[in-house]
Amino acid sequence: MLEKQTILVTGATGQVAFPIVRALAPANRVLAFGRFQKAEDRERVAALGAEVVAGDLARGELRAIPQAVDYVLHFAVARSGTPDFDGDLAANAEAAGLLLAHCRRARGFLHCSTAAVYQAKGGEPARESDPLGDHHRVMMPTYSICKIASEAVVRAAARTFGVPTTIARLGVPYGSNGGWPWYHLMMMKAGVPVPIHPSGPNRFPLLHEDDYVRHVEGLLALASVPATIVNWAGSEDTSIEAWCAWLGELTGLEPRFQPTEKTLEPLPLDVSRLEAKLGPSRVHWRDGVRRMVETRNPELLRSRA
Repeated sequence: MLEKQTILVTGATGQVAFPIVRALAPANRVLAFGRFQKAEDRERVAALGAEVVAGDLARGELRAIPQAVDYVLHFAVARSGTPDFDGDLAANAEAAGLLLAHCRRARGFLHCSTAAVYQAKGGEPARESDPLGDHHRVMMPTYSICKIASEAVVRAAARTFGVPTTIARLGVPYGSNGGWPWYHLMMMKAGVPVPIHPSGPNRFPLLHEDDYVRHVEGLLALASVPATIVNWAGSEDTSIEAWCAWLGELTGLEPRFQPTEKTLEPLPLDVSRLEAKLGPSRVHWRDGVRRMVETRNPELLRSRA
């Protein structure tokens, strides 16, 4: 991992960024940037050894961020859940450009994007060169468009200021800090049907936190001008149906599915570009899901052996 570097992390309390802060803080100066309106969030990050830096990306309040940082890991994202495009574009796209401009002296900028920028291809894996689309509209009206806009702003800012940049389109992250499979586990526990798209199998690529933490340094090493764009997901093919069935085996809970077009279409990713540079993922998804349950809900396991 990186050592003796000053690293700015936005969205540090989130599911994806928190394990990265935890891994980087012991050997680096990690600046965790956010609004930190809750004292418990501030304390949780500070307990890792990171420095809390308060500000508001959406409002462009970046004065507290030192301009001389070595690397920027941009994980902050705004999901209003409403069709407020003006507010969400400001909080996502404009904010990303302002952040990169403020940190223009950085040696590398990692922008965490999402697979939600792609147009679904009937269950076929999406490549980095494939058409973009409004994949998440059915659940989050502004999300896909705002993430596409964020990528465009970051690409322009990287060229304008000459900052080596990687745009990583993240699949489905999960681990001891939660994730989509964990939400499905909670639905199974409550007896709530898990929504699946009728055009299944509902293939989505899982990426365990051990792998995405390990990838950070390699993704920064790929940074370039113009920006490098890469799919960021696990190597194994899996689906909602498969991981819910495995959760059922682990816990004895019976997964029930509800086919509906009011949920996300299947969206597997082609990760050949990622694997060519960083190698295949190391955590088998079944092992990762088991570890997730062992950490978060050991009481649900059928056998703790």
